[in-house]
Amino acid sequence: MEDLALNLGDLDLTSDDLTLDTVSIHIQENLEDALVQEALKTGVDLRQYSKQVEMELQQIEHVSIKDYIQQSQNIASLHNQIIACDAILERMGLMLGGFQSDLSSISSEIQSLQEMSLAMNIKLKNRQTVRSELSELVDELIIPNTMISVILDVPVTEQQFVEQLQELNNKINYVKEQAFRDTQACGDVQETLHKLKIKAVAKVREFILQKIYSFRKPMTNYQIPQNALLKYRFFYQFLLGNERSVAQEVQDEYVETMSKVYSSYFKSYTSRLMKVQYEEVAEKDDLMGIEDTAKKGFFSKPALRNKNTVFTVGNRAAIIGPTELEGPIIVPHTAQRSDVRYPFESLFRSQHYALLDNSCREFLFLSDFFLVSGMAAQDLFNTVMGRTLSMFLKHIDSYVSDCYDSIAIFLCIHIVLRFKGIAQKRDIPAIDKYWDALLDMLWPRFQYILELNIQSIRNTDPQRLGTLDTRPHYITRRYAEFSSAIVSINQTFPNEKTNLLLGQLQVEVENFVLRMAAEFSSRKEQLIFLINNYDMMLSVLMERASSDSKEVESFQQLLSARTQEFIEEILSPSFGGMIAFVKESEALIEKGQQERLRSEEARVALLVRGFSSTWKQAVETLSQDVMRSFTNFKNGTSIIQGALTQLIQYYHRFHKILSQPPLRNLPVCSELINLHHLMVELKKHKPNF
Repeated sequence: MEDLALNLGDLDLTSDDLTLDTVSIHIQENLEDALVQEALKTGVDLRQYSKQVEMELQQIEHVSIKDYIQQSQNIASLHNQIIACDAILERMGLMLGGFQSDLSSISSEIQSLQEMSLAMNIKLKNRQTVRSELSELVDELIIPNTMISVILDVPVTEQQFVEQLQELNNKINYVKEQAFRDTQACGDVQETLHKLKIKAVAKVREFILQKIYSFRKPMTNYQIPQNALLKYRFFYQFLLGNERSVAQEVQDEYVETMSKVYSSYFKSYTSRLMKVQYEEVAEKDDLMGIEDTAKKGFFSKPALRNKNTVFTVGNRAAIIGPTELEGPIIVPHTAQRSDVRYPFESLFRSQHYALLDNSCREFLFLSDFFLVSGMAAQDLFNTVMGRTLSMFLKHIDSYVSDCYDSIAIFLCIHIVLRFKGIAQKRDIPAIDKYWDALLDMLWPRFQYILELNIQSIRNTDPQRLGTLDTRPHYITRRYAEFSSAIVSINQTFPNEKTNLLLGQLQVEVENFVLRMAAEFSSRKEQLIFLINNYDMMLSVLMERASSDSKEVESFQQLLSARTQEFIEEILSPSFGGMIAFVKESEALIEKGQQERLRSEEARVALLVRGFSSTWKQAVETLSQDVMRSFTNFKNGTSIIQGALTQLIQYYHRFHKILSQPPLRNLPVCSELINLHHLMVELKKHKPNF
């Protein structure tokens, strides 16, 4: 039973270790226990309660011991199983430790293999690189027998030769590059390549020079050998890369040859072209203000059959139209056979269109074949075409310095402006300076000729121009034709210098017309002369130039003013009394002095009866006089319409004055013609009135 003694733990008061101090503390703690607190509250005897608890605990202990004894075999079996498991786990731990050490060894082996693989990969790449370079080196250094035989024996025009020449050029360049890197193997092939190069250079040089020499043959179409050279443009590239002295020789030979070819061709063409020019050309005396009756010296050349052709453009302006500007050039011998003649501007156009075409083609050839661009191409072009351009400028300067055909010069200026635009569209700047040099030559001459014409009009003496005539003067007709021609041409490429010169010319013409009009004794004749001339100039300008030009606007104003004055002038003989009365009466009415009109009863009666009896005859006479005075039927009709309209307005104002208080009760007022009736009658004399 001693073994079954209860182990009460902290509640065991029989322990040897228990002291009084601890007992008191223990008692205090037990008193604070919830069960004890509950027991004290209910009044339970603690000793009795303690014994009860002790008995319950003993019972529980006995039950637990019995249960343990019953399960002892299972516990022993479990103990054995745990021991076995510990042994198994120990073996597994040993195995896992072995596996861990094996894995560490495998990881290091994998890392080593990876490092070996990377090293082998680098070695492989290095070997491949070396193999590639060595293979390229060997391929480039090897000179196949095919190349040698082709370079030596095959004509240069064969495609096989061109291909092998390109291959040879590549090998030469490659060997130069490797020799610069001190590649020893280059020494084995340099001599062979040098010999092949010398042979190829000789054959190519001979071929190109033969093509160049073919340009020198008479009647040769040099575009054919040029196209042949362009087909083999690599030949010059080969020479330039391997024998610069030979390349320079070829270029110099081409430049010298083509310079002579172009110079000779254009010199001959220009000479033959000038033989088909019109024999009659304007001279220094063919000026706008020179009278037709002017006498010339004994040694002077015969004048033009019709001097007006100097100032009339006619169909000449078609030369700057799209059809003729870029049309076929003139063939001189064909024109001579057909006895066809041309004005200077047509020859100029043909000459310079040929120059434009050849210059564009030559510039493109030089840039393409000789591998130049920019200023180098421009300099090479100038070397080839320099003689020709200088010859052209000298020829034009010689002709222009003695030319007095201002329309021809002006058309040439516009031809140059258009050709310059064509060259710019083709992106060929080669002859821009030549065009500018031409314009610098032509503009001053045009200005000089125009100033001569202005001066000639300024110096014209009306008394030396023969019999006075109210019809349009031939000088004003010359001006109208010339001005309309220049204005119509100038509209395509407006130029302020031209407008200024035309403005000066117009001022002098207006002054001339006034000087001429002053030679007539009567104002009526003066006005007829002025109106006829203004109308003629206006008609020509509106027909051949723009209707909104400054010249048209100016002459419209002048014509309108002189026409209005003329209408007053022709109404004055027959209706001057009525007109004067209307103006005087309106002035009095405006001042509020209409009572003074009472004294005009006799005058009014005379005017009313005089108008009623004579107006029909007066209008008929007026109409006939106007139609005889003006050369332009339309203008004459317009003046009649204006005169009759003015007459009706005056008569209407006359009616209005007679309706005022001082005069409206006059008996003569009943004799006034009805305005509506008057207008109906005037329709017979005024179309579309």
